[in-house]
Amino acid sequence: MLKLSEKTHEQLIDGWKKNPEFNQAYADLADEFAVLKEAIAARKAEKLSQTEVAARMGLPRSVVCRLENGLIAGKMPTLSMLRRYAKALGKRVEIRLV
Repeated sequence: MLKLSEKTHEQLIDGWKKNPEFNQAYADLADEFAVLKEAIAARKAEKLSQTEVAARMGLPRSVVCRLENGLIAGKMPTLSMLRRYAKALGKRVEIRLV
């Protein structure tokens, strides 16, 4: 049987941050984490559940769940899927090079 850690998520991250390879991998995903943060914040600001967003997209809830979880895992959705998600929130995707 799998034994769960008694540490919090923050404690685990703090421990991993002592590893330079972890820090580099984490830094490499900064853009993906920013997209995830913006996407979920936009959904929550509109007070919408994943189910409601999925209905607006005409897709099953599992697609929205995978989209949000994929962003966490560093698997970016296609631009067209991100646009559909944004449209369901009454938003649009804006990409800038800075």
